[in-house]
Amino acid sequence: MARQKLKTHRGAAKRFIRTKNGKVKRARAFARHLLTKKSAKRKRQYRSGAEVSAGEVRMIERLLPYG
Repeated sequence: MARQKLKTHRGAAKRFIRTKNGKVKRARAFARHLLTKKSAKRKRQYRSGAEVSAGEVRMIERLLPYG
């Protein structure tokens, strides 16, 4: 008998992306509002994604079983 398929956590699927090397990437915070007081450099850095910290990778990989 075949095992049941695991469901992907849809909320996590919208927030995290697996890179080619198997790392997990996320968007940066603080880029949505109150942008007038932030410098152009700071706002530009928010555009690039960030790598998920090592302590949280295991939890996210459980939410994205087929990522």
